[in-house]
Amino acid sequence: MNTKKETLSLVLTALFTAIIVIMTITPLGFIPLGVINATIVHIPVILGAIFLGPKKGSFLGFVFGLMSFLKSTLTPDTVSAFVFSPVIAASQFGPSGVFKSIFICFVPRILVGVLPYYVFILIKRLTVKSSSRAGIGVMDALISLVAFAGLYQLFSRRLDNAPASVFLSLVIAAVIFAALMALSLKKDRGTLGYAYAGLTGALTNTLLVMPSIYILYHDAYARATDVPQSALLGVILGIIGFNGVIEAVLAAVIVAAVSEALVHVVLPYSGSRTRN
Repeated sequence: MNTKKETLSLVLTALFTAIIVIMTITPLGFIPLGVINATIVHIPVILGAIFLGPKKGSFLGFVFGLMSFLKSTLTPDTVSAFVFSPVIAASQFGPSGVFKSIFICFVPRILVGVLPYYVFILIKRLTVKSSSRAGIGVMDALISLVAFAGLYQLFSRRLDNAPASVFLSLVIAAVIFAALMALSLKKDRGTLGYAYAGLTGALTNTLLVMPSIYILYHDAYARATDVPQSALLGVILGIIGFNGVIEAVLAAVIVAAVSEALVHVVLPYSGSRTRN
């Protein structure tokens, strides 16, 4: 059984690594939403954290960061590619740029492969206790509010009708809340844990990368993106509130759906804690 577990672990690690590489170098890593292309490259890293644990998850996060570094260095498609490329940063800012870009490129991505695992375990343990379900309900409500904020920004950019944007955002946010509450009350707690792990992974990436860019590359990033320095904070917060929320909701849905299918492959071999 141990041999089977080790073999399965190696196969899944290789599979997730290959998916990260393919998603990075092809358009498969992005979902077009009209006004933005939402990245989903972090999803294999999150799945790796859930099914393989934080050690292999952190390795997959490192691969994610490495691919960002290689893509930004070899085929830079924006004037702000230095943010993820220590090589370009070194040529523009000297040794300090190397350390700044290494941090932004690798640390958030490695943590994407670590934090979702612990959130998954935490959610499963909380839903076991009836006394903890009220807390889960509050978390579900907060997630729904965050989803409403992101959805409203999405619809307001697509529709020239504020009431319609509010209505659609409220309806979808209500559906998300109802789905999360239904999952919270199920005897099988896995799906809720998967969804929150996906959400955590996506938000970890956004909430560490964008503030790090603002703190470490405030002036340079403003110049590169042709944004007034006084307006940069608003732009960063807008990216977090719009792209970040949409990507987090997508990650929660996709990770939950893929995990429900993948667990039937993993469980017979691993005795994994990805189920009850």
